[in-house]
Amino acid sequence: MEITSSHSSGSMMWFFKDKGFDDNSVQGMFRKCRRLEGVHQERASENWDYLRSIGIEERKLPSIVSKCPKILALDLYEKIVPTVECLRTLGTKPNEVASAIAKFPHILSNSVEEKLCPLLAFFQTLGIPEKQIGKMILLNPRLISYSIETKLTEIVNFLVNLGLSKDGMIGKVIVRDPYIMGYSVDKRLRPTSDFLKSIGLSEADLQAVAVNFPGILSRDVNKLLVPNYAYLKKRGFEERQIVALVVGFPPILIKSIQNSLEPRIKFLVDVMGRQVDEVIDYPCFFRHGLKRRIEPRYKLLKERSLNCSLSEMLDCNRKKFFMKFGLLEGHALSN
Repeated sequence: MEITSSHSSGSMMWFFKDKGFDDNSVQGMFRKCRRLEGVHQERASENWDYLRSIGIEERKLPSIVSKCPKILALDLYEKIVPTVECLRTLGTKPNEVASAIAKFPHILSNSVEEKLCPLLAFFQTLGIPEKQIGKMILLNPRLISYSIETKLTEIVNFLVNLGLSKDGMIGKVIVRDPYIMGYSVDKRLRPTSDFLKSIGLSEADLQAVAVNFPGILSRDVNKLLVPNYAYLKKRGFEERQIVALVVGFPPILIKSIQNSLEPRIKFLVDVMGRQVDEVIDYPCFFRHGLKRRIEPRYKLLKERSLNCSLSEMLDCNRKKFFMKFGLLEGHALSN
């Protein structure tokens, strides 16, 4: 596409060059936002400087503008400043708004003030306090761009059908994982829940997993869950044992086999000399760092010929671990 040779376009070309954009990026932005052809360099510079003044790092601005070049065409005082001030009412920390804009620059071109009140009301009906809603929106600013009627309501209905309709359970799920609201029910959430049912999780199990670790519902079944399930079976776990592991520590189905599951199981069996099924009683074994917690604690106990369960060894902080096994002198020396 040829960029118009108007004075505005020419001045914008100089603006982009000055900010370090290459020709391909500039052409792409003009294709993405035709309004740039009529924007004067002064407006673009003013908007750029304002975004920097609210805490967005200069090095991040080219990426932000590339994603949403319309930002440079918006009226600063009629659109951008009111939107930023509106977003500031949602946060408590200084850089939360800047971070939200960096994640989803299109938030500045949305009618935030018009969309915010209905969105707050929608989430409040799910039992989510206003303060938490603010944190959710700034963590996942795309929420403002979703339709309540066609998108958000569909996700809520899906969660209701999982049986999460009591005691604000749906609200808890969304607060824990606001990103779940952006996934397709038919393409992602339902296939994942169907898979979890197919491997033996009961309705109550599925509800517990969804509340404690909702992120698992948005993971790809074929890329993550199926390979991890197959790995656990290969390692000798029976189906009912895998269910216990998943309910006790849902991320076991999405952790890296090569970098997380395999090294821990090998250490458990080959170094610690334990049976692999000991993790059934303590699935959170897979949560702890191998180098930072499992290995050093095992070595300390082995040096003193102390025996204990995996939970006794790992399910406490450093100080309590040393107190429990009478290792306070060693704790003092290590500190």
